[in-house]
Amino acid sequence: MIKHYNVELESPIGVIEIIGTKTVVQSILFLDREKAIEDKNDIPSVLLDCRNQLLEYFNGQRQTFTFPFQYSGTPFQHNVWNSLVRIPFAETASYRDIAIKLQKEKAVRAVGNANGKNKLSIVVPCHRIIGSSGSLTGYAGGLWRKEWLLNHEKKVKETQLV
Repeated sequence: MIKHYNVELESPIGVIEIIGTKTVVQSILFLDREKAIEDKNDIPSVLLDCRNQLLEYFNGQRQTFTFPFQYSGTPFQHNVWNSLVRIPFAETASYRDIAIKLQKEKAVRAVGNANGKNKLSIVVPCHRIIGSSGSLTGYAGGLWRKEWLLNHEKKVKETQLV
């Protein structure tokens, strides 16, 4: 049996729990708490690296992530999540855009469903998915977090262009 570990991060938009094994991150999700639980001594380096890279992201110092992570889902969900990772920093796409890229134009709802099952928040940037009309659509972490993340990325990108 594979042992799982977790570490928490206090971010500007709440506590984030990072779960994984000794070699890969498997989940990055928001918790409904204001304070992170202090680290235990036996946290694998991959989880600590993830936490540090997320801190850099929140500090405007990182736009991509390099630690190893692993999806858990169907082949279709993997395809959707791989498409999400390709959405450039501070840009957005719609469920329809993703369905078209996957050559499954009628699978807009299935893309939305897969998007909602993403367990690797921020790193697999489901927050960059908006409605075809340009409106914010559902986000498991809450629409206010989605809005914050999009605004954060926009500000970081603008300051780097100066």
